Amino acid sequence: MVIRMTMMLLKHNRPCHVGWTRCLQAVRTQSTDPLANERRQSYVHHIGAEPLVYRNVGQHLRIATERFPNREAVVACHERDGRLTFAAAMEKVDRLAASFHQLGLRQGDRVGIWAPNGILFYLTYLAVARAGMILVGINPAYQIPELQYALEKVDVKALVAAEGYRQQNYYGMISHIVPELASSKPGELKSKQLPALSTVIIDSDDNLPGAIKFSDLFGLTSERDISRIEYLQAKISPDSGVNLQFTSGTTGQPKAALMSHFAFVNNGIHVGRRNELDRKEHRMCVQVPLFHAYGMVIATMAGISYGATMVLPSAGFKAADSLAAIMREKCTVILGTPTMYVDLVRRIVESGAQLETPEIAATGGATCSPKLFADIKHSLGVRKVKTVFGMTEATAVIFQSQFEESPEDVQQTVGHVTDHYEAKVVDREGNVVPFGTAGELWVRGYGTMLGYWGDEKKTKETIDADRWLRTGDQFALREDGYGKIVGRMKEVVIRGGENIYPKEVEDYLNTYPKVLEAHCIGVPDERTGEELCAYVRPKNPSDTITREELKRFCEGKLAYYKVPKYVRVLNDLPKTTSGKVQKFKLVEMFKKEQESVNK
Repeated sequence: MVIRMTMMLLKHNRPCHVGWTRCLQAVRTQSTDPLANERRQSYVHHIGAEPLVYRNVGQHLRIATERFPNREAVVACHERDGRLTFAAAMEKVDRLAASFHQLGLRQGDRVGIWAPNGILFYLTYLAVARAGMILVGINPAYQIPELQYALEKVDVKALVAAEGYRQQNYYGMISHIVPELASSKPGELKSKQLPALSTVIIDSDDNLPGAIKFSDLFGLTSERDISRIEYLQAKISPDSGVNLQFTSGTTGQPKAALMSHFAFVNNGIHVGRRNELDRKEHRMCVQVPLFHAYGMVIATMAGISYGATMVLPSAGFKAADSLAAIMREKCTVILGTPTMYVDLVRRIVESGAQLETPEIAATGGATCSPKLFADIKHSLGVRKVKTVFGMTEATAVIFQSQFEESPEDVQQTVGHVTDHYEAKVVDREGNVVPFGTAGELWVRGYGTMLGYWGDEKKTKETIDADRWLRTGDQFALREDGYGKIVGRMKEVVIRGGENIYPKEVEDYLNTYPKVLEAHCIGVPDERTGEELCAYVRPKNPSDTITREELKRFCEGKLAYYKVPKYVRVLNDLPKTTSGKVQKFKLVEMFKKEQESVNK
């Protein structure tokens, strides 16, 4: 082997004085310890203290109801009758599930839910699962083309919708897509545009033409019909699909990821345990939208697993409503995305509020800067700030904070790989890199999606033959199972041959006193190929932030090539309903700006 290496060095005329020493060291290591390379490679498997359970979502809800019948399951602060115990919720869920069958829906049918946070969403979500159907979560902010795309993509058969949300009239928008609705008999829609859609259910006090009133569903069935739902549970495989999640759309047209009952139940159990929901009776302030994996799994399924109460402050996120709910409902756990915490922290500081009950704040859905972690802990007065990191295609969480860990681990990593998951970091050829080396994160475990609906090609591009899920995240993995996001693979900016990871620059810009949040994108440059543009949101809307002052702030802290060439100030950043900044829209904004300048 040593002779072969020597010949290779001579053949390529490479200097041997350094290479030869390294070759000998490698040979000695491999010959004396054949497991040395294996120990150094970025691969971890966290077995977990508790085994996985084999049950569906409906069975999981039944167990929770028997354990915590009189405990509040959900509180919708903005609704008149917005409190339900687990026992009361269970009764309504099964009535609703039985009604779906009465309407002619069957196991495996897709049922869309288009509504903001509230009792309607909570009951529909669980009723669809108990009925053996597949829930399709539709973003409440969707406009007509986006709604039509979602309904067509997965052949939604029934759509449950709120009457409207904010300035949007949902019934009117649906009618625009299916004009036949107004002349149809309720439950018997025949649409040319959406042939699969037969039933539209609207939560309204009015009798809208062609639509079924949501409240009427609770009177459609007999006690015998309802009892059949319990019997049905044994026939719903935990391995079958329970939910279709549209990818968040931060990079373009969303895909529909199909998740299983098994993944939902087990991720909820293990997420809840890491968030300490098993240690006492908790009340969770849920700021995130329920249609998203964060709301469905990290909030709802985790809450069901341990009898924690879900407190919904409002239909959609408002920092003032969150603060009021935390104080009035005595919330002990707070769930939110980084951008939500930015606004919540500012609201607390402005109001001078003193919070007494919160113990844990969990952040996820996007990466969180070290400074924001510190602000959350200080302003909310919690004893712990935890992080969760995952992706839609992995059924929510794949890395998460442990029970006890150092402040450095909380602020500088995305947590420890979750129970029953494998993780590895690979280079562009798929080879495992050493611990601490950046590469793409691949994960494998029970939560991997079943696939993208109707898109086998994209599924195979994302999940390989060995069931490894390619996350697309530039990641560094530590030997102890903790990981750190370097950035998105697609977001890496290559400036004159130098790699720039936007997150590193964003984390530093977020420490500037006048900056509330910063987001960086790569933009074309004739000389260097790409340059960095920073979109910053000021703490004070009237503040001006110039490129020169940020450049001075970066001097001596960031390499010259990482300093943004362009700085743009925005008081409102384009975001998804789940709180993620849509960087592709920032790219579009910059492009339009440049086109306008060049005219």
